[in-house]
Order: sequence, then C-alpha cells, then structure tokens
Amino acid sequence: MKRKLEISELIFKIISYTLLTMFAICCLYPFIYTISASISDYDAVNYSKVVLLPKNIQFEAFAKMFNDNMFWNSYTNTLFLTFYGTIWELVLSILGAYALSKKRLMFRKGFNFFLVFTMWFSAGTVPQYLNYLDTQKVFNTIGITDDKWLVVLAMGMAAMNIILLRNSFEGVPSEIEEAAIVDGATEMQVLWRVYIPMSKSIIATVALFFGLSRWNGYYWAKTMMSNANEHPLMVYIRKTLDMYQDTEQMIGWSENYAPDSMIYAMIICSIIPILIIYPFIQKYFAKGVNAGGVK
Repeated sequence: MKRKLEISELIFKIISYTLLTMFAICCLYPFIYTISASISDYDAVNYSKVVLLPKNIQFEAFAKMFNDNMFWNSYTNTLFLTFYGTIWELVLSILGAYALSKKRLMFRKGFNFFLVFTMWFSAGTVPQYLNYLDTQKVFNTIGITDDKWLVVLAMGMAAMNIILLRNSFEGVPSEIEEAAIVDGATEMQVLWRVYIPMSKSIIATVALFFGLSRWNGYYWAKTMMSNANEHPLMVYIRKTLDMYQDTEQMIGWSENYAPDSMIYAMIICSIIPILIIYPFIQKYFAKGVNAGGVK
C-alpha cells in the first residue's frame, strides 16, 4: 500500500518536476531550432520567421553539404583525431594511474603532488604553444609531417582523468591482486585481467570525456595545423561561418536556402556520432564518476 504524500512532499515534487521540465525544454529547444532552421527557406531564416517549426521546407542546404568534399574530408580528420586520440590517452592514463595507485611506488606522494599541481597552476597558452612548436619540429625531424599526429600524441594527457582512474584502481581489493600474483600473473597481466575489468565504468567515462574533447577540439587544431586538408570538422565549420558572414562574398546570393541553414546542417551532422554513442556509455557515466571521485 502506497504511503500518502504529505503536503510538503507533494509541493516539493510539483516544483521539482516543473523545474526539470523547464530545464529539459531549454536544453531541447536549440536542437529543435537548429533542425528547423536547416530545412527552412532563405526568407524564413534570414527574417527570423523560424521560432520552433520549419517554414517553407527545403533540403538544398543538406544537398549542398553532402556534395562538399572538404566537409567530408574534415569529418574524416575528426574521426581520426577522436579514435586514435582516445586510444592513446587511455593507454597513457591507465598505465600512469596504475603506477600511481601502488603504495610501493617510490616517490609516489611526490608524483601525485606534481600531477595535481598541474591542475592548480597552468603554464599558460604561450608556453604551451611553444612546447607544441618544439614537438612539431621533433616530429618533422623524424619524418612525421602529418600534424594530426601532433594533436593525437602531444595532447594525449589529462591530469583529471588520471586521478579518476587512480582513485578507481585504489578501490580494487588488494587480496584479488595478491591471488593473481600467487597464480603467476605478471604486472601487465594483473592490470589487464584484474584492474581493467573491475574498472570498466570509470574507463568508459574517461573515454567519453576525452573523446568529446577531441571531437569538439578547435583552438589547438586551428593553431597547429597549417594545412587546410588536415583541419578537423569544428575548424572547417568555423571557416565556413566566417566566409558566410563576409558580406562581400555574399553579394549576389541566389540560393533557396540561407547561409545560416548550411551552418545548421553541418552542426546537425557533426553531432550525430555523439548522439549514437552516448546512450551506450551513459549507463557507465554516473557510476564511473562516483567511483573515480569518491576519494
């Protein structure tokens, strides 16, 4: 038998659900507007007639985007940076977190302090830029001329992710590790067969964090990549936006869609992979953050 809610509880639930509904609408509205604006005609978008639903539907903006080879080239670059960047970051973070979680590690407290110190005090944008320039020179010396690898390798470390993984590894019972070592397991086997399977949630969470940062990466990709053919999707969308905002280049525009519709179409296509992947990782997200941040 259900307990009858008290007046205070009922009021609290009504207020909570109302606020959550309003918050959900505020989050959902920009996405709906983007879809509507991308398929509305020139006059509807240019004269702000689109509020929620599309006006005078057309799909020419999507057709133009699908025929844009540079858009798909940048899309491929983003997939490259996200896939290899996430794998590289996970390898470094897991190995570093595993070592820092061991009390037998010499100077463990010092290493952990310097790791946290990088979160408190950043060297700044200019020193970081100079560091990337030197790294780029080293890559060019050994024959790596593709700057996408610079973004993948040089930016593959995040202190926060290592701390989350380290805290999760510290929560693994030492008896399980000891049992594996008695059975003849090496350090790498203990990591691969004990720690990683027992930390799937936090590893999935860290992968999501870093994957999103690489997928949405803009500043350093724009700064360090001089070749337009290597630019990722966000850089290309920004360049297209700047081009469409140039009034001189827009003189004589005769298309049925507005320039903004083209940008909105690109934005929609850019978030599709995230929308597909996120539901599969979402179940690990809350559990992973709690497990990694509890200490």
